[in-house]
Amino acid sequence: MSDSPKYKRLLLKLSGEALMGEDDYGINMETTRQYASEIATAAKKGVEIAIVVGGGNIFRGMTGAAKGMDRASADYMGMLATVMNGLGLQGVLKEFGVEVVVMSAIPMPTVCEPYVRNHALDHLKEGRIVIFVGGTGNPFFTTDTASTLRAIEMNCDCLAKATQVDGVYTADPKKDPTAKRYDSLDYDTILAKDLKIMDGAAIALARDNKLPLVIFSIHEKGNLVKMVDGTVSATYVKS
Repeated sequence: MSDSPKYKRLLLKLSGEALMGEDDYGINMETTRQYASEIATAAKKGVEIAIVVGGGNIFRGMTGAAKGMDRASADYMGMLATVMNGLGLQGVLKEFGVEVVVMSAIPMPTVCEPYVRNHALDHLKEGRIVIFVGGTGNPFFTTDTASTLRAIEMNCDCLAKATQVDGVYTADPKKDPTAKRYDSLDYDTILAKDLKIMDGAAIALARDNKLPLVIFSIHEKGNLVKMVDGTVSATYVKS
């Protein structure tokens, strides 16, 4: 990692599925420790890091709704799953000697801090990693939208979305060997081509606030540190 990282403050969007590793559900500790090690390395170099973690490894609201559950109730259950993931990630990060705070959009002061923007900004300025959980605190909004919202509120230099592949492709590279990666994109192209990077609300919010996005693979060891330096193989999105 260079002495002068490209991004001084960033928000990392980490899916719940990423925490599963090769498991079918839950949190794979070996995989989570790999991510935590890289996050801690970047933080110790002075990068201010916020994280939004999903809950798909425990519960996915859309799946529950599809089986007949009330959508709002299912989404609230999904938000609670992100709290469990955030607490788990916090515990692993602390093993690497960094300060970590979990802040929830749904107040539950017994287990974590309630989300207050000014308090979150103070934590980042003090060098603490901040994990945002509970989505936006409202049903019908995805963690993609929550990530974009928090990145804008925290004045982040970029939103880094960690995925299973090294960027956005013309087709699924796992199914189509001729698929080509986009090195760069703009928001309007994403919306016009309906590229499945994030949901439309999140993309529109990022576009309107000129928030750069970096779509990269979290699975390759060392990629998070490369992303901070601006040298990772990825798709870069901006106006």
